[in-house]
Amino acid sequence: MINREWHLLSRPVGWPKPEDFALVEAPVPTPGEGQVLVRNKYLSVDPYMRGRMSAAKSYVAPFELGKVMQGGAVGEVVESRAEGLSAGDHVLHFSGWREYAAVDARNAVKVDPEAAPLSTYLGVLGMTGLTAYAGLLRTASFKEGDSVFVSGAAGAVGSQVGQIARLKGASRVIGSAGSDEKVKLLLEEYGFDAAFNYRNGPVAEQLREAAPDGIDVYFDNVGGDHLEAAIGSLNQGGRIAVCGMISVYNNTEPAPGPKNLARLIQTRGRIEGFLVGDHYDLQPQFVQEVGPWVASGALKYRETVVEGIENNLEAFLGVLRGDNIGKMVVKL
Repeated sequence: MINREWHLLSRPVGWPKPEDFALVEAPVPTPGEGQVLVRNKYLSVDPYMRGRMSAAKSYVAPFELGKVMQGGAVGEVVESRAEGLSAGDHVLHFSGWREYAAVDARNAVKVDPEAAPLSTYLGVLGMTGLTAYAGLLRTASFKEGDSVFVSGAAGAVGSQVGQIARLKGASRVIGSAGSDEKVKLLLEEYGFDAAFNYRNGPVAEQLREAAPDGIDVYFDNVGGDHLEAAIGSLNQGGRIAVCGMISVYNNTEPAPGPKNLARLIQTRGRIEGFLVGDHYDLQPQFVQEVGPWVASGALKYRETVVEGIENNLEAFLGVLRGDNIGKMVVKL
């Protein structure tokens, strides 16, 4: 049996190029003691993976050159040498970018395909959802009545941030996105109070028009001019949770910071970055609260599904371009 897997051949400079990667054929691994062999069914591609392609020191080790990459995946156990997991079980794990993976059982989380579609465990009910939940409620200290601005609001994380804020009693939810189609989705399906296409004009001007009374919380997925605009509209005691800065991920030179940081003195504002890995203690609370919202349809989600592992790289590049609506997953 042949296992196809994606390898990183060279570290991208600027935008990743196809020649930086290779889809390689390798033998299907044999699970060792305490491991399970998983046939992956869905793979996750996420913006943070761009950082792992660099050798720069970060919060997670870089991908190794000439070796298979990693990412979130959900699949079916086809062979088990571990207690508690049997062939036919479905598990969530971190050995994506490949068709088959030998996974330590302690790093595999059993999931129920009857309770929710398998792909949702990579998105709305998985790390993506927990990122939105923890960033909004803990890092940004959201409280009822807050006015909330979300950038990248049609993406997997941003769309959940806005809806959770609405369900939790936000006074106003504003989102930015990169197309008129996405703006329509935010307003008509996700229940945002206002939304704008950042390509249609200066972000600061559009935000002031959408939030004339200012904002109390900004959830940052983009950085750059969005962050500067948010600081300019921040109310007294406002909070900014920095989840990602996708606008600068492919820059070859350091991006300039916001020019109006001094305004944080006036507003007593706070900016705090966060990583979802620091907040897994919220997982039970997250599932208990968000699960019923998803089941009832109170919290809606979209997925962009790309078919075939041969298209895994293109799906990842699509995330960096903003091609996806909601969570981007690859179906094997």
